[in-house]
Amino acid sequence: MRRLVGLTWGLGLLMAVGGCAAAGSVPGSAVDGSAVDGGAVGGDPGRQREAFDERAAEVAGAWRPGPEWSGGYLPLQDATVLTGQPGFDAGTEAAFRAGWYRDQIALPTDVPAAGAIRFPDGALTVPLISAAEAYRQLDRGDPPPCEGRPRGPRPAEPTAGTRPDDPVSTQAACIPLTVTGVTLGTAEVRTSRGIAAVPAWIFTVAELTSPVARLAVAPRAVTAAPGPVTPNRPLPAGVAGADQLRRVDGARLTYTVGMGACDSGPTALVRESDDVVVVGGGVVRGTGECIELAVLKPVTVTLAAPLGKRPVLDVATGRVLTLAAH
Repeated sequence: MRRLVGLTWGLGLLMAVGGCAAAGSVPGSAVDGSAVDGGAVGGDPGRQREAFDERAAEVAGAWRPGPEWSGGYLPLQDATVLTGQPGFDAGTEAAFRAGWYRDQIALPTDVPAAGAIRFPDGALTVPLISAAEAYRQLDRGDPPPCEGRPRGPRPAEPTAGTRPDDPVSTQAACIPLTVTGVTLGTAEVRTSRGIAAVPAWIFTVAELTSPVARLAVAPRAVTAAPGPVTPNRPLPAGVAGADQLRRVDGARLTYTVGMGACDSGPTALVRESDDVVVVGGGVVRGTGECIELAVLKPVTVTLAAPLGKRPVLDVATGRVLTLAAH
């Protein structure tokens, strides 16, 4: 297939795309708009299953976590956490995903005393950061300018005469979220030691129905995930890598798969064992001319058992996948 050079996303795993089925995976159900069960995607089904299973087994076999995995604090999700149902509309969700905020309060700069992370198997005392520093990490810049963007916070209620089709109704797509309060509390976080209650700064946001938490643990107390051990050969044809976890709900995982703009699919591919889960995607390569643009598409799979403390590894790179802010 000839590909025209175009925009790419700087993620190595995204350029290794193809088509495959869930070779050797534990029976389960995968969803990409409709129910499938990890069946073959193009080519010889047996060879495709064998290719994925061989690669996944190699990635799982190279997994060697150190003692910090079970004894330190190693978060497996984004440091920004929603504490409940946020009541998003298109504009507020865009602002949350992009990290667009404005503060309407004085943010404390005092560093609080050490706090405790409470794991299912014990507790760990860690240093914390100030609310001002947590906000600095939370706020990732301003939205792009747009015509009619308000200079101050959006009113809580529509002004008299405002109709859904008025221009003001479209301004939410280019305004930041308004922080009106902050307190020190805790947030539930997926870690290498299971779900933990982690100290967090809880920000009240005017446009949302639940607060936004930013984890308050000082960076020096956070353990980095083990470095990936990438197999020294290319991905098999028809196997695509995974980028990040979108949702973990017991045994049900949703994650994104990197693929080419003209490829079709993906199908969720998974191989699980008692101590690790390896995921990827199966795609069918497009034919003819196509811009070289990588895209991420979500898939969902149900494991044979709840994920629990097991790490989820990308079949392309062997790295640990983390849970995106949701």
